[in-house]
Amino acid sequence: MPAANAYSPWYKHIWPWIIIAILACSVTLTLSMVSIAVNNPDNLVNDNYYEAGKGINRSLDRELLGQSLQLKAKLRLDELTGEVVLLLEGNSQPQTLELNLISPTQPEKDRGLILIQSPSAPGRYTGQLDDKVEGRRFVELLGVAGGKTWRLFEEELVDHDKDLMLGDEPIQGAEDRKK
Repeated sequence: MPAANAYSPWYKHIWPWIIIAILACSVTLTLSMVSIAVNNPDNLVNDNYYEAGKGINRSLDRELLGQSLQLKAKLRLDELTGEVVLLLEGNSQPQTLELNLISPTQPEKDRGLILIQSPSAPGRYTGQLDDKVEGRRFVELLGVAGGKTWRLFEEELVDHDKDLMLGDEPIQGAEDRKK
């Protein structure tokens, strides 16, 4: 392309094309960022803080019930078979328990299963996981005693063939509620 002189049309100069390219890139990147934001909403934000606060109080009540029943659980995940074995000690032995392995940041990695009490060994519960679960998780164990739901809840580093202990740590945020 021959060099443009001052009297040639604007489209034969390079500077207008550089400015147009910068503006086109800016518009393209802005539209792609808006598309990403709309298609992948932030699920960690809770719009209703009042309801979340009431839920925290209900959770603390369930955890205090678990503590008053002197519940402790030992959980083991078998890597090869996917079997979950839980040994429960304390003053509650329901027929079934609900186990939730909750990822702090990725809801698609949450896993939940029902554990069934072994008829031959009271306090021993088993269940089956479909896939491998590893990493940092909130481990929640729910059961019923006397018509009320109790809860053991702790943050644990989940790894197969490693025992997890629930109910061995003090309840966070319940120091003022004990009476």
